[in-house]
Amino acid sequence: MTADVVAVVLLLAVAAYACAGGTDYGAGFWDLLAGGARRGRRPRWLIDHAMAPVWEVNNVWLIFVLVIMWTGFPVLFQRLFQSMWLPLALAAVGTVLRGAGFALRKPAQRPAGRRLYGAVFAVSSLMTPFFLGVAAGGVASGRVTAEADPSTHAWAHPTPVLFGLLAVATTALLGAVFLAADARRFDAPDLAGYFRRRALAALGCAAVLGVSTLAVTRDDAPHVWHGLTHGAGLGFVAAAAVGTLATGWLLARGATDAWSRVAAVVVVASAVIAWGMAQRPYLVPTTLTVSEGAGAETTLRWLGLVTLVAMVLVVPAVALLYRLDTRGELESLTEADLRHGGTGDED
Repeated sequence: MTADVVAVVLLLAVAAYACAGGTDYGAGFWDLLAGGARRGRRPRWLIDHAMAPVWEVNNVWLIFVLVIMWTGFPVLFQRLFQSMWLPLALAAVGTVLRGAGFALRKPAQRPAGRRLYGAVFAVSSLMTPFFLGVAAGGVASGRVTAEADPSTHAWAHPTPVLFGLLAVATTALLGAVFLAADARRFDAPDLAGYFRRRALAALGCAAVLGVSTLAVTRDDAPHVWHGLTHGAGLGFVAAAAVGTLATGWLLARGATDAWSRVAAVVVVASAVIAWGMAQRPYLVPTTLTVSEGAGAETTLRWLGLVTLVAMVLVVPAVALLYRLDTRGELESLTEADLRHGGTGDED
């Protein structure tokens, strides 16, 4: 029972990272497609201003996922990093380069340096979600097994590749939806329309890839396909479909407010949870159940306590951070602010 609870926590943490971290990856994706220095100047300006206050905190969810996995389900952790070592290594490299590129491109003095760091940030924002999605697809298709030898091509199968492409499409959707709403906050209505159109395009791509992934799993991952078309998995697939329709309707009406953000988050979170529900009772279909992959009972109890502490302390703090950011109360200091010692009155 304890193992099942921790498994649910792991799934919800993955969903949280897919939504929070995915928004940042999506912003980097649109940075990559913004065009040259002149044409892409304003979109990149918005991306920098929208991401800066909260971009790093989203990696908290990734760290939480890794901690839960290697302590709560060490067998899954070992098999995953053995079978999918190449995509996970590339995702790790992308995460590091992405952070470095974002941090260094703004203070770079020379245009060539800004272009280089900007390219590193943008390309890494594409490769990281793709390879994380590939690793998830390797789990879903049952290729993360004890018999799987470390290789460079274990991920090169239909389900992992489609999971990777779907991850890119959904992050692009989240990034565009959130940036369209941020454009209103920064009084840039032209950019609101710019990112709204891109959100609609990303939504269409995500819908096509979602249907394609579901079709491919019938032969490549039959246990997951059955779970996605029956029971709780089907329920969350339906929630993702309803969220897709709601997001498209809101964007088509020109809505770039909180409701469009909520609808886009419902799409991504429901898709991730549907995948998790479809795998029950397996961590890796059909070779490793939750109980078989779980760690010691004492460890699981401590993980439950850590999760409770995080719910009480970390989650409200992160929620407050997001709220302050969406209300525009976390603007970074300008050079003028620094020269005068702050933005407020001296008294």
